[in-house]
Amino acid sequence: MLLLKKFTGFLLCIALCSGFAQDGEKDKGDLVINSHGFNVKKRSGFVLNGINESVERGLTLIHFNNANTIEFKSFDTYGSPDALNELTDILKNMLADKASFAILAHDSAVKGALANAKELAQMGFVQLSTLKSRQAYIMYSLNAAIEETVDDNTVSQTIQIPKSLSDKRVYFPKITYEFEPRNDRYIAHAGGEVNGIKSTNSKEALDENYKKGFRLFELDIIKTSDGKLVAAHDWRMWSRFTDFSGSLPPSHEEFMKRKIYGDYTTLDMKGINTWFAEHPDAILITDKLNDPVSFAAAFVDKSRLIMELFSMMSMDEASRKGINIMISQEPLLSLKGDKINYLKVNNIKHAAVSRRIIKGQTKLMLQLKEYGIKVYVYNVNFDPGKDELYVQENEIGLVYGMYADKWVFD
Repeated sequence: MLLLKKFTGFLLCIALCSGFAQDGEKDKGDLVINSHGFNVKKRSGFVLNGINESVERGLTLIHFNNANTIEFKSFDTYGSPDALNELTDILKNMLADKASFAILAHDSAVKGALANAKELAQMGFVQLSTLKSRQAYIMYSLNAAIEETVDDNTVSQTIQIPKSLSDKRVYFPKITYEFEPRNDRYIAHAGGEVNGIKSTNSKEALDENYKKGFRLFELDIIKTSDGKLVAAHDWRMWSRFTDFSGSLPPSHEEFMKRKIYGDYTTLDMKGINTWFAEHPDAILITDKLNDPVSFAAAFVDKSRLIMELFSMMSMDEASRKGINIMISQEPLLSLKGDKINYLKVNNIKHAAVSRRIIKGQTKLMLQLKEYGIKVYVYNVNFDPGKDELYVQENEIGLVYGMYADKWVFD
């Protein structure tokens, strides 16, 4: 079987070749950086050539190869002394090499005070050395000069990268992961896209994406006003899809007599069970619902059911009843002690996490992979440039698979 090599983990190299040369020959490219402290409750990140990249908690180091190409890595300097030591060593090398680079803080980069404060100050990072917890911070260095800005809430900076800049050095070597192509790496998100429309949770979406090759199907399960289980992402979205103007949630009767965009069939438990009975190789992945026992009892085939669950109590209940569990991101990250042991004891073989966190959780992702726990990433097609092809080429291998809207199977 052919094994494909994919790039992910410690490096994300962006080679963005859009039009800095348009509108006349410009000699500089603009990198826009936004750093938000913890209290702002916004995601920090940067934009180069129209591509927006979010970063994780701590300090993110960006190395400029040229006006269109960068490499970067996030260091959780709040949670890990080793991360701070690694960052410091790389900064020493960059300064010695007279490299051009930038640093931004996100969330909380400091726990108390930076252990390497004196060393950082001697290197020229004066404001970084005195950075306080929850502050925003941006630093950049072009032509060996260090520019720093600190604020209690937000710092925004536009850095003009000279067109003439050329630096082929790589500070964050690529790590490759091998994986075997399988169709169970792709979950049809909310039933999958149908005729260009996402998140319908409709019968037609299931039909269309089954034909395309999907065999894992996610449905969002919520309750009507009279307590009936149905498939819909949320009631506001459903009301927009159906032009429903009544009070929410609707009754089961009101839900069933309306079609999405006038064309697509809504699904209650009867419809869900009928469809999965007619497709005996299809597997249902649930979202939103946190009541495993009652849903498993209502579903046509418990052996073809995987439930994303959101609390320790619900997972304990599911484990006792032999229900297949997909642990959600929040309880996974909040597990104390040996996470792998908890998953093994409770026979949890699947996890769902945002693809936005995996660069900062590489060690955990590798541990889950080693023990055969299949991690699927969501927030695919949410961020500019981070579509299904991007996830396939950069992140599958570190994680097992993804929630996809329109994956095309070869």
